[in-house]
Amino acid sequence: MFSALRHCMAALALGVCITLPVHAATASLGSIANTQARYIATYFPGRITGTPAEMLSADYIRQQFAQMGYQSDIRTFSSRYIYTSKDNRKNWHNITGSTVIAAHEGKSSQQIIVMAHLDTYAPRSDSDVEKNLGGLTLQGIDDNAMGLGVMLELAERFKNIPTEYGIRFIATSGEEEGKLGAENLLKRMSSAEKKNTLLVINLDNLVVGDKIYFNSGVKTPASVRKLTRDRALTIARSRGIAAATNPGLNPQYPQGTGCCNDADVFDKAGIPVLSVEATNWSLGKKDGFQQRAKSASFPDGTSWHNAHLDNQQYLDKALPGRIERRSREVVRVMMPLMQELAKAEKRS
Repeated sequence: MFSALRHCMAALALGVCITLPVHAATASLGSIANTQARYIATYFPGRITGTPAEMLSADYIRQQFAQMGYQSDIRTFSSRYIYTSKDNRKNWHNITGSTVIAAHEGKSSQQIIVMAHLDTYAPRSDSDVEKNLGGLTLQGIDDNAMGLGVMLELAERFKNIPTEYGIRFIATSGEEEGKLGAENLLKRMSSAEKKNTLLVINLDNLVVGDKIYFNSGVKTPASVRKLTRDRALTIARSRGIAAATNPGLNPQYPQGTGCCNDADVFDKAGIPVLSVEATNWSLGKKDGFQQRAKSASFPDGTSWHNAHLDNQQYLDKALPGRIERRSREVVRVMMPLMQELAKAEKRS
């Protein structure tokens, strides 16, 4: 499939790119996620909410879902954020974001949402621009092409597996401007849809961090934490994968809970969540922001929004093999976990 993708960018710009199907049965775990993430980072840098790159990436994801056989559509939303200039003048920037949704129907009306944001950071000030934060060259392989890649691989592998519970695969936008797409998604959900949503799984920042973390929402019931977060950790350990949960060293972020991503929107609404990320909750302010120890390659211990650092060429050199390994590790945990949670039909 993916060699063909590299030859259809012009057609994609016209919305007519057709690609060959992925053969999940023969692909090793993580290989689809790795290839998809690299493709998205390469051909859709600067996926700032409301820009052509964001809209093209949304259409690409929709096409991928459609080729898998899913009913998929793009929902747009309007919002705005504040931009601060050097002289401290603040101006509103209006944006129109794109959210992509694909539905895997289950036997019951209850559902699990798997989501990853497709947008990259938009400079919020002249200072951001001077620091090379965000902008049109930001590939965002860590934040968050790999999250999209993992989501697409899960969708591909589940496409022909009957499940008791439905699965909604959702690529949100506007996360970098304040979880705008997630807020709009929640706003559009009916009371019945909210009640029938058993869990929201958020995939974000999966590459640069020292280890994979599985964190629950503050409002997620203990029984659900056991079935989701704790079960994910057990699966990871059984496969020799370094994984952890927030140790709770910062009192603002209780042990086992996450912070500061699209999952927060659903947690505040009382919907159970599971955040999957790579970072190091034991460093810096112990709030999950610092991803790894400070070094020559990562002076601040992060790659957040930095166009120089968060691109695959740099990460392949600074962290050889990390992109492939992390895609493999996350899928090796998420695939069996999702099979359990969605009550997938067992194959002989």
